Amino acid sequence: MKPYTEVIAGTEMKFDLLPIPGGVFEMGSPATESKRGDDEGPVHRVKIAPFWMGKYEVSWDEYYEYALSLDIKRKEEEKIDLTTLPPTEKAADAVTRPTPPYADMTFGFGRRGQPAICMTHHAAIEYCRWLSAKTGKTYRLPTEAEWEYACRAGTKTAYSFGDDPSMLGDYAWFVENGEKPQPVGKKKPNPWGLYDMHGNVAEWCVDLYAADIYTKFAKQGEVDRPVLLPTGKEYPYVARGGSWDDDPEKLRAAARRPSNLDYSIRDPQRPQSIWWHTDAQFVGFRVVRPLDEQENLKGFRSPVVKGKGTR
Repeated sequence: MKPYTEVIAGTEMKFDLLPIPGGVFEMGSPATESKRGDDEGPVHRVKIAPFWMGKYEVSWDEYYEYALSLDIKRKEEEKIDLTTLPPTEKAADAVTRPTPPYADMTFGFGRRGQPAICMTHHAAIEYCRWLSAKTGKTYRLPTEAEWEYACRAGTKTAYSFGDDPSMLGDYAWFVENGEKPQPVGKKKPNPWGLYDMHGNVAEWCVDLYAADIYTKFAKQGEVDRPVLLPTGKEYPYVARGGSWDDDPEKLRAAARRPSNLDYSIRDPQRPQSIWWHTDAQFVGFRVVRPLDEQENLKGFRSPVVKGKGTR
């Protein structure tokens, strides 16, 4: 496993991925950690398989290629011979696209280099399906355990740089320095080279949220790649890392955030739209590519997460 750059075929978009080694870590926060949440314990041992993770959060530039491009229809208008297209192009065209939003989902924060925001958990998963079809590789959202493991990058402190929140300004955009989402990758990375794991935008994980899931996992000893898979419910799902609009404690590596109905209070498309959270200007996502899932590309139709500890 080495770092690499993925080029999205048929576009000018590309993004960087970094290898995350497999291993075992202690997930959650100890009772002594300042301003911890009750849902962050007990601390339990978790085994993680190796994967690649996006060096940066998914940007609007990348997301727009999925949400607003017409793929096959555009190629027909450009008189491109469709018989010459690879199967990946046809597969990507078959993935469902978001309904056009009534509002400007960038909310005036800008697009170029900015993290994509306001998409629902469903929309983030569909982007991963499209990206998998487009590239011929299996991409998906990280599990909650994978996300925390990558964020900690071998550390056991509240943040990947230590326990002192006064240092956050060097690593993160948050309520004290970030009046809005900022272009990705402008602060210091964590020890594994990942940017904006603390702050900027909170990041969707695959998992449904359950406040007591750690208690159940802790009883099993070492848990192998745990995940609470989606069931089709709209809420609550887990977002991690905190955002530009959050206080320091919400940016801790162990901090958990469940989505709720407040994310779409002002959504003029409800209940029709399953794509946009107009009141979640603080949420985005990044992608992972697990090493052991690459031979099962059919799995991109649903999150593929293997392991004895799945739930």
